[in-house]
Amino acid sequence: MNKNDKKIKELLDKEIKCRNNNCELSYEKPDPLLVASRFKDEYAILLCALFGYGKASLIVKFLDSLDFSLLESSEEKIDKELNKFYYRFQNSEDVKTIFKTFRRMKQENSLNDIFLKGYKKENSVLDGLDFLINTINKYASYSSQGFTFLVSSPLKKDKKGIIKEIGNAPYKRWHMFLRWMVREDNLDLGLWKGIDKKDLILPLDTHTFKVSQKLGLLDRKTYDLKSALLVTQKLKEFDELDPIKYDFALYRIGQEKII
Repeated sequence: MNKNDKKIKELLDKEIKCRNNNCELSYEKPDPLLVASRFKDEYAILLCALFGYGKASLIVKFLDSLDFSLLESSEEKIDKELNKFYYRFQNSEDVKTIFKTFRRMKQENSLNDIFLKGYKKENSVLDGLDFLINTINKYASYSSQGFTFLVSSPLKKDKKGIIKEIGNAPYKRWHMFLRWMVREDNLDLGLWKGIDKKDLILPLDTHTFKVSQKLGLLDRKTYDLKSALLVTQKLKEFDELDPIKYDFALYRIGQEKII
């Protein structure tokens, strides 16, 4: 490891020590995990991740307004209760549809099991993700711009059926959800089984993208899946078995403009 890498690792390790505690999740320092961490229900937690885009304080405000117990209610009640709910790119039809879709899926399968069907073949988080997104879209059998943005499209593949590194978005909210569910510490929930944390990919958002460039973890200019994989690979030099433990520190360094 060269001198610069050692310095970056020291900075990130120090940030992790400071931030790996519940005080990091508060209304003063909003993050969708603040709401997600109240639940043991993987479907409620996934809703918190999927709506986790935009200004952090507004995300938390919206999530606080949702009644997650509707996932156990009838579709009629979901329609009635969520009739005037919308969030940025999602209108009330989109919000109602995601609740009804998850309600149906929840009665038949755990998200963990669905994800494992794709992941298990080659321990590929991307294959697991693609399989899960496809399954959600099948259950929903509904299409709108807002809903597609919320759930994401299946990942683009080449002619051999291999997921493309270039040409796919970073799928930040999904990788954030996987971090919450697979890792376990004072912040992450560790509710899923059968997935190795060394296989996780960095949830690359615009903050972590810029911070990674500034720190010298990434010299690529394009914000895409390839960049997320490159930063993840670099972080494996600092911790091969748990590279994504650095995610929250990188995110906060960007958010708080520390560098």
